[in-house]
Amino acid sequence: MKAMFPGSFDPPTNGHMNLIKRAAAIFDELYVVIAVNEQKKCLFSSQERFEMMSKLLKGYPNVTVSLWDNLVVRFAEDHDIKVMIRGVRALVDFGYEFELAMTNKELSPDVDILFMPTDPKYFVLRSSAIKEIALLDGDISTMVPPEVASALKRRLSGS
Repeated sequence: MKAMFPGSFDPPTNGHMNLIKRAAAIFDELYVVIAVNEQKKCLFSSQERFEMMSKLLKGYPNVTVSLWDNLVVRFAEDHDIKVMIRGVRALVDFGYEFELAMTNKELSPDVDILFMPTDPKYFVLRSSAIKEIALLDGDISTMVPPEVASALKRRLSGS
């Protein structure tokens, strides 16, 4: 069975990696779909996010990283994927994710949405908070993989 885990991954966090590792153990094939949305202001370009995720996931033979600039349900339809995974941390996440799931279900009734709660140790990891902590030279070593921490440091220092 195939599943997909869509997101902006700006930047990829240890919470994302935890969900991917768990989903890859459940599904035969997992597509990590990086959203390309020119309307959204990202710190890293879509290509940079693709390269980071590809490097981070090279040890997962059943995981494919893809860029996608359209509705994620269209990716699911194009790749015969029946399950979309969404990570949730708290009730506030669930409200947003539930509305998004209902919209996606309306657009593509054959795709089911699976909500996966985050591992408690990654409960507060939000990409926006991680970027702010990194900008202020805080320690993000427990929040993101080392490669991502280095990339954040380079980007935020202007190098």
